[in-house]
Amino acid sequence: MDAMQLLETALKLQREQQPFAWVTVLHAQAPASARPGDKALVLADGSLHGWIGGGCAQPAVLKTVRAALSDGVPRTIRIAPANTTEERAIDDVLEFGMACHSGGVLELFIDPILPAARLIIFGDSPVAHTLVALASRVGFNPIVVAKDARATDFADAKRVLDVDDAQAVKQTLGSSDWIVVATQGRRDVAALKAALALQPKVLWFVASARKAAVLKESLIADGEDAAQVAAIIAPAGQILGAHTPEEIALSVLATVVAQRRQAPVLAVMQNIVQASVATNTTFVTNAMAAPVTNATAATNTADIAMSPAVTIPKKSSCCGD
Repeated sequence: MDAMQLLETALKLQREQQPFAWVTVLHAQAPASARPGDKALVLADGSLHGWIGGGCAQPAVLKTVRAALSDGVPRTIRIAPANTTEERAIDDVLEFGMACHSGGVLELFIDPILPAARLIIFGDSPVAHTLVALASRVGFNPIVVAKDARATDFADAKRVLDVDDAQAVKQTLGSSDWIVVATQGRRDVAALKAALALQPKVLWFVASARKAAVLKESLIADGEDAAQVAAIIAPAGQILGAHTPEEIALSVLATVVAQRRQAPVLAVMQNIVQASVATNTTFVTNAMAAPVTNATAATNTADIAMSPAVTIPKKSSCCGD
């Protein structure tokens, strides 16, 4: 398979949303059959397109590819003759022993290529429109869900669903890690129910704390799971003093990115702000040793300290009450 065929295969896999890894030979010592610059595309199921040497190297490559596809972290590996196939870390290189009799040494770089993460955005509001445009530019595949929405109105959306019935949305989309409900008064409850049906890892709701509290009570009264409802984050977004739809969308996307990248400081600060806005209080603390229960701030809270006082305005909502 020549370079152009390999590139065409990579593009096809990306269009099909299939994860794979580019594997490139960095160094080859005879009698290895590969040469520096040889490349292959390797999938998690062991499928290999291209050439990176004989079968002796493939078990180590496949094992490393699967690990890289799991965490998204590139790796450099060295495969060298040894009595066993054990592995060890030497500086930034993971070395594998090769018990084959063919000999030779291979050093390879494994670069995982993962599909863009889905961000499901409920609503046909100005915030939703801006959020779709921004999300597509920072590595997300935005999917819009809104009753009677038109695909032509969301040029940057990967997909547009024009229904928000919970069962229909669930059947079409399955599940999703990241969801933002930005309906802003139009079919809020329907959108929240459909969003909960997708069992998201994190669900943000663009609304004031007061409005969110009322709707959460309504959802629980309608039979939604109380724990899932309680985990809905509202107000959504970092506290940036946002007022315009564009500013609000930016603040929400900043929070989504922080959560996706597992930035613990931003996540914990968001949790504190959310609680503060909901109760109109001022938090004064030097360290947070107790666990934070919100899903967005579940890591490393004991190591994060705040300044002596953080004062939150009594009304810092983007969307009114």
